[in-house]
Amino acid sequence: MKILVIHPDDRSTDFLKPIYANIKSKTVLTKDVSQNKLTSLIRSHDTIIMLGHGSIDGLFNVSRIGWGTYVIGRGLVEQLRGKQLIAIWCNADKFIELHQLPALYSGMFISEVSEARYCGVQGDQAQVNESNNTFAVLLGNMLDTVPVDLKTVHSMVGESYEELGEINTVAKYNSERWYCNVDVMCDCV
Repeated sequence: MKILVIHPDDRSTDFLKPIYANIKSKTVLTKDVSQNKLTSLIRSHDTIIMLGHGSIDGLFNVSRIGWGTYVIGRGLVEQLRGKQLIAIWCNADKFIELHQLPALYSGMFISEVSEARYCGVQGDQAQVNESNNTFAVLLGNMLDTVPVDLKTVHSMVGESYEELGEINTVAKYNSERWYCNVDVMCDCV
């Protein structure tokens, strides 16, 4: 199984690196990739892991991967169909559900104190760091073996992350926005 990681180079999302650090055979894109190369790599890989900042329209392009505002956006939806997808960015749920893509994915995921304030969640930098680091390590520990059963990953990461949510308001908020599109996923896994 060929795994492609798309993680635009951005210091504010470095905490996501443990998600793919232990995956032995992978291609990682962080910056300076042409649109043709990006499309070709998506087509040639079975699993696509997409990480960073984003919106309901896709994963933000902050480091010249492809072209335009989004690394992953409406223009790449057809290339993503039939792939096993992991999408971790704010409001990835809206993108994944709109396009009915099979995925393990996040909703509005607090990764900064300013986002906690915006979402009305009481949380300081220590809680944000603990939430970020715990989530990334939990998910990364589940992805170091291939093939990956996303339903199992969703359940096991969710259970452990919810435990942190009992004492960490940021993790509580995020754990309520951790999804697996089982209906769509069952058709391709």
